[in-house]
Amino acid sequence: MLETIRLICDTGLFVLIWIVQLIIYPSFSYYKHDDLFKWHDIYTKRIAVIVIPLMVGQLITSSIQVYFNPYFYTITSSLLVIGVWLSTFLVFVPLHTNLSKREEVELSIKKLKLHNWLRTLLWSLIFIVTCYYKFKTS
Repeated sequence: MLETIRLICDTGLFVLIWIVQLIIYPSFSYYKHDDLFKWHDIYTKRIAVIVIPLMVGQLITSSIQVYFNPYFYTITSSLLVIGVWLSTFLVFVPLHTNLSKREEVELSIKKLKLHNWLRTLLWSLIFIVTCYYKFKTS
């Protein structure tokens, strides 16, 4: 059951991050600033309803897995999850705060698009590692 919940969270975040990377963040460059600020306010509230439960679920399941079975998959996976959390709160929350405050708008958009490749890579690796483990042990 735990592994299924983990797979659901990892898959959801994998799909979501690629949509954000290829569609949502690049679209920010096409908005006039006033429209961007209105949309960004709506976007961040709506995306949080999807992202927060998935990220918390991923963190909880990876923590439980590493606690009860501390081996290569669970440790590696947990380190990748921690990397996503650190990058989210140290890099992306401040960039979104800049947009909400209407500060450093162009630079923040540029950084969102560029630096989000890190989270895209991390969540892709998490998804690949989870799928490999899940289907190898099935």
